[in-house]
Amino acid sequence: MSGLGNITAVILAGGFGTRIKDLLGDLPKPMVPVNGKPFIEWIIRWLKAQGVRDIIISAGYRSEALEKHFSTLPVTKMNVRCVNEPEPMGTGGGLAFAANKIGEEPNLLLVLNGDSLIFPELNLLHSDLDDAQGVIVTRTVPDTARYGSVRINEANRITDFNEKQSGAGQINGGVYLLRNSILKSFPESRPLSLEKDVFPKLIGQGIKLNAHRVNCPFLDIGTPETLPLAEAFISENQAHFA
Repeated sequence: MSGLGNITAVILAGGFGTRIKDLLGDLPKPMVPVNGKPFIEWIIRWLKAQGVRDIIISAGYRSEALEKHFSTLPVTKMNVRCVNEPEPMGTGGGLAFAANKIGEEPNLLLVLNGDSLIFPELNLLHSDLDDAQGVIVTRTVPDTARYGSVRINEANRITDFNEKQSGAGQINGGVYLLRNSILKSFPESRPLSLEKDVFPKLIGQGIKLNAHRVNCPFLDIGTPETLPLAEAFISENQAHFA
């Protein structure tokens, strides 16, 4: 992962998992067991394979379950810390709060959702940063109705985030490489959504966000339909994990 410099990964794991609550009980969504390990551990094992070693988990609901699991150091040679949100802050608020707790300021923040997995090559992701303040991983899907779509211009700049509508297009893959300085431009309000509040406002202010388009495997475990797919997804993608 040469060229990425001083980087910290922030995994956003503060949500309640409302859509699959009946399947989880009291378990926080990122801790759902998949192939013998919590789903979030697979994210961390992918990060290890990519050369990332410093990880902050922005936790909310049942954060003690995350803290307990990672206190046993299940993934060796990784620095994993949990930061507990004092109240629900949304993805944008959770990121800002966690970044505030890092201490030594990293040059770059790699931000990931704790309930989805996608496998971009981080060196290639970094190459798309160029003169922008951030890069958003996007993926082509046959129907964007569930996710909403991302509009990208000829210069590879993201120009718009569209509401959920039918039809093929690029969706937000839930992985972001951001310059640390971008946090200064975040709105002060809480809760704060990266997708709905932060990124559209930054684009409106002329802050450059580039797209990194991939067609690699992708899974979001956030619905009753997709959660049962997780076991096969992990098994089929073992080559991506350390």
